[in-house]
Amino acid sequence: MKRIKNLRYISAGTMLIVLLLAGSCTKLDEKVYDKVAVNQFLTRRDDVIRDFLRPFEHAYWSIQGNDIYAASEDCTDELATINRQGDWQDGGYYQRMHYHTWTINDGFTSGAWTAFYQGISLATNSLQDMEGIKDPAKLNVTPVELADFKAELKTLRAWFNLRALDFYRNIEIVTDVKSSTQGNKQVPPQEAFNFIESELKAAIPDLPTRESLGDQGIGRWTKAGAAALLVRLYLNSKVYTGVDKFAECAAVCQDIINGKYGAYALDTRWDAPFDYTNSTTASETIYGFPGSLSRTHWQYDGGMFFFAMTYDAAPLYCGFTDFGQANPKYALQPGRDVDSVEYNFTLGKPLIKFQKYADDYRLKLYKNLGNSKREGMFLFGYLPYQHNVNGKIVTDTVKGNKGDYPLFIRDQVGMFLDTKPGKKIADKESDMNHGDHNSGVFFLKYPLYPTPDPNRITSAYAEIRLSEIYYSLAECKYRSGDKAGAAALLNAVRKRNYPANSASLYKSDGSQLTDQEILDEWGREFLGENRRRTDLIRWGVFSTGTWWDKKPDGDKHTEIFPIGKDILGVNPQLVQNPGY
Repeated sequence: MKRIKNLRYISAGTMLIVLLLAGSCTKLDEKVYDKVAVNQFLTRRDDVIRDFLRPFEHAYWSIQGNDIYAASEDCTDELATINRQGDWQDGGYYQRMHYHTWTINDGFTSGAWTAFYQGISLATNSLQDMEGIKDPAKLNVTPVELADFKAELKTLRAWFNLRALDFYRNIEIVTDVKSSTQGNKQVPPQEAFNFIESELKAAIPDLPTRESLGDQGIGRWTKAGAAALLVRLYLNSKVYTGVDKFAECAAVCQDIINGKYGAYALDTRWDAPFDYTNSTTASETIYGFPGSLSRTHWQYDGGMFFFAMTYDAAPLYCGFTDFGQANPKYALQPGRDVDSVEYNFTLGKPLIKFQKYADDYRLKLYKNLGNSKREGMFLFGYLPYQHNVNGKIVTDTVKGNKGDYPLFIRDQVGMFLDTKPGKKIADKESDMNHGDHNSGVFFLKYPLYPTPDPNRITSAYAEIRLSEIYYSLAECKYRSGDKAGAAALLNAVRKRNYPANSASLYKSDGSQLTDQEILDEWGREFLGENRRRTDLIRWGVFSTGTWWDKKPDGDKHTEIFPIGKDILGVNPQLVQNPGY
């Protein structure tokens, strides 16, 4: 998809069509049409469907586009984009994310705003087109369908606005792009909160249920999808507005679990929410973007999970050759120093947090088993593969790009180079600017099946899972003092991660649950799912916490990002966020 920089408010004509009419190839007095009336553009059912669907393509791209994923994850205690002997140094760009020292000149500060408001503008444009349809029967559209399209576009716009609120807090509200040519002033966070809440509540009655859409409904907003956005809004209300909405959050969670907005059930395998079957009505996916090898598959892009492994892990170890080499952009932050001694801080150390429960199925080395099956979620140690040398099958090991030696991937960051495991190195430095290609365990949450497998790269991106609703309700119960209720909800999801009757499940009275354990469990279940920053802020440790080489911030202004220099130049009415 072509990226359009600094495009914020788009007229229907400019966005969709510009007609240049000329009598011949030499006649130069063209008449330019920069606007097309709705009653001329929407002349048949297919036009309405295309207009309705256009914002969804951008929405899928926006989960990782313009470094949104990098900014969301690299500023937290779970992932890092390490300078690997010069690779990913990038002028300190990713290090500034990690250390919370970003500036208004860093590309993502403008890029995220651009991506969100392109989406808001596209959704608003299509919504206004739908609102302009006075006689849907002439377009072979039923009144129920038209009401659905409008409700889904409002929900999509609310999803973009909620993300903008989470990133920037002080945002614009856009409800018209047909006649507006200038940006708006920002509104207070409470006003933005109220607008998002009202949009979602208004949309729910006209939205479909998942059952009514069937297995082809992936990518469509449903009643449960809109309700789940209310859960996110209420869960973080205290952060956004200073007003506690945990009771409201719990009520909506319970309604979703009880089936008020459609029938959903938790998957029974830990990997099923990310597998090629996760787009069906039998999955726990509440809202997802459909993916395929031949079309869009943004979670498998370099901006996300395809770059969460070392160079030759994809073609050699996983046998996936469609995309060529990967690139080690994202890895887990280390839990141990270069001498393999565990760090003593409580945050971060994501692999160690998994290892706390040693029988976790996810801790196995990722391995394709054939027939669209895999085991394990992490890439670590040596990564062996077999290949043909002069007619003989030999076993080799994945190497990096900085030396002819096998990589031994470890839960540490340092200059290990060709040092064998268990042997100590003299160089004790471990930080964002001092790592090699052995440094940091990688993760494969979405499977990377080998190239002959017909189901490779066909998983939907699960933006909202039923597990999130269980965890959100568990947190609300924990905060209200109901530890037993919280433990039961968490175990309902967690039991698929361990063998039957595992001692790793929480005790029924919830006595093991603490603030830190709740936060750790959010990190385990939703590792790499673009929410860790929000969770850290909600639990009050994003700016005050320590992890790996990251020290506490001077104050809390880093809990929202600055509005980028490019955006401020487009709309002089915008006021920069405090502290920048």
